[in-house]
Amino acid sequence: MYSELFRIPIEWAGIPIFGVGVLLAAWLVGGGVWLVVLGRREGGSSEALSYLPGLLIGAVAIGALPRLFPEGLPIRGYGVMVLSGSVAGLSLAAHRARQMKLDPEMIFSLAFGMFVCGILGARLFYVIEYWQSRFQFDTWRETLLATAKFTEGGLVVYGALIGATLSFVWFVRRHRLPPLALADLIAPSLLVGLAFGRVGCLLNGCCYGGETEVPWAVSFPQESPAYMDQVGAGRFFGLRLAEKTGNEPQLVVSEVEENSIAARAGLTAGEKLASINGRQVQNLAEAQNAIVIASLDRVPLRLETAAGETFKLASVELPARSRPVHPTQVYSVINAALLAWVLWSFFSFRRRDGEVAALMLTVYPISRFLLEMIRIDESGVFGTGLSISQNISIAIFLATMGLWVYLQRQPPRLATFQGVP
Repeated sequence: MYSELFRIPIEWAGIPIFGVGVLLAAWLVGGGVWLVVLGRREGGSSEALSYLPGLLIGAVAIGALPRLFPEGLPIRGYGVMVLSGSVAGLSLAAHRARQMKLDPEMIFSLAFGMFVCGILGARLFYVIEYWQSRFQFDTWRETLLATAKFTEGGLVVYGALIGATLSFVWFVRRHRLPPLALADLIAPSLLVGLAFGRVGCLLNGCCYGGETEVPWAVSFPQESPAYMDQVGAGRFFGLRLAEKTGNEPQLVVSEVEENSIAARAGLTAGEKLASINGRQVQNLAEAQNAIVIASLDRVPLRLETAAGETFKLASVELPARSRPVHPTQVYSVINAALLAWVLWSFFSFRRRDGEVAALMLTVYPISRFLLEMIRIDESGVFGTGLSISQNISIAIFLATMGLWVYLQRQPPRLATFQGVP
């Protein structure tokens, strides 16, 4: 796990790098030259204007960096891998565009909008999903900073898909491009980008799996998401909590390990909890918070059941690393890379536009649904017992079945990009 690779200082040898400094000057000069070059091309003025908002946003971000990161700009492993995946996917799509007689500049313009909207959609999806547990702070500034730290992790693939799709639809309508043919062209690139992004998840420690004893299991250091999840779940005391829904939610002890601290205290599975160390706990989040505080303070854990019985668990010495878990990030890398290769190979055998994209939207939801079964960072929603990603996977799979029916009713025909400026 390498969440932060290094930091770039705000200034070097007394010369400001960020803020009103060297980087801002280079950004404005380089961006200005790029816009001028684009504007001098035939019909390039509109394309140059499409880059202007991004140039201005970048300038504002560079100017605001000293306020946001006074100790220097941290370069996160997750952000580096997302950027690397974007570059790799873009290069692949540009290569395919040249084969299809489409100017790669069109792909570059499309990729910019899809990247920005994809990041916004992925982050917005994550913030909405985890708003109550991770983004409710005392001040709006803390909330805003936590929301903006997407380079530390916290991007949901399906949120990115929604945001990127909206940008894609706008782009093809504006430039009057064949949407299904263009979707086939970029489909393998999306999976290449996803494969790199999942490497970033491994570096960041997010998107982790459940506990396992398989030989290839991995463990994470203290303060990692997986480690803190195990602390909050009481795993180092030898127990596991669960929240049962019904007319009134109930917090119960779902598991007690043999010869553990919890077992030696007389605790058994099935006990309904009312308080932890004197704090009333009505849901799993409150219970996890109480256990984390007790574990970090190294104080005994006093559990009071709904029946009035009290169990006192001895304080625990927290280990340096988490219990072994499934490396679901690695599974996801392999899954995305293999699917990208399948899509790239299938492209030459397609008979109708849209078949490559439809294949992606058929296989990926199935594999994602299965991967979610061994991931434990998302809880069930909508009373289905399935994570939000599993629910969306089912919806996308069913919608794609309708797309296949539509495609099979079309005569075998492939659109071309001849005549596209």
